[in-house]
Amino acid sequence: MIIQTAPAGTPRLAIMMHEHTALCGQFARAFGNATFEPLAPLDLMVYVIAHHDAGWTEFDRDPVTDGKTGLPYNLIETPAAYITVTSRLSPEFNERQHPFCGLISSMHSWGLYNGRYGLSKHVLIKQFPEEDRPLAERMLDGELARQKRLKEEIGKDAKLAGRLDEKKLFQNYKQLQFIDTLALYFNRVHRSERAEQTFEHVPRTAEDDAAVTIKPVEAGVYALAPFPFAPHNAEFAFAGRHINPRGHEREGHWTELLRRAPTEWERFQLVPA
Repeated sequence: MIIQTAPAGTPRLAIMMHEHTALCGQFARAFGNATFEPLAPLDLMVYVIAHHDAGWTEFDRDPVTDGKTGLPYNLIETPAAYITVTSRLSPEFNERQHPFCGLISSMHSWGLYNGRYGLSKHVLIKQFPEEDRPLAERMLDGELARQKRLKEEIGKDAKLAGRLDEKKLFQNYKQLQFIDTLALYFNRVHRSERAEQTFEHVPRTAEDDAAVTIKPVEAGVYALAPFPFAPHNAEFAFAGRHINPRGHEREGHWTELLRRAPTEWERFQLVPA
């Protein structure tokens, strides 16, 4: 679950991971133009991007409360005992759709704990207490074994074997990372607090990356440069529901409160700078 920032004294928007990945799916379908190669294989990449956090589904239905905030744990602040399970279940879900989906999802899980294969300075496993790191290490070893097995399976598919070329595979991986982090830019930060941000390593091709900068230009409108999408001025949207600290105490859990809370939508446009 993602708990969005908010002005002091106001409720926080809780966004379930399937709502986050629904926004990712919208971006995936729009990605690509004359400058940025579109996703390929298209259907499989759109699927995995739109489901890359599917392992969170059960946990989000009854999340664990962060004692410091009185709210459900916020994304990567979730304790190792829970987040390592979601990190394993997401590739399992995607593998059932297709080996290629499972491979890209597994790379996403492994990369989250290991600085996104060197593309990021944030290394999730280092934030865990020492006693919790073996949980993550076992999960990560399992993902490396999964990746080896799935690559062998994909290599037998004449239509997909070429995507195992390291540069092409990491083009796919970086496409997912950009779309994921762009969605998080909106999901994690309240609209009043969003500022200019640059996303590194956005692949134009398998050989060439760009740094893409986003900047709010007016209410509900954000400009990107260079612009990586096909449609100009397209509208995107995501959903969540407002909650307050310790709001679950009357019910004894978050499930019923989240079920009854009204769905709130935010819509915005992306335009070329």
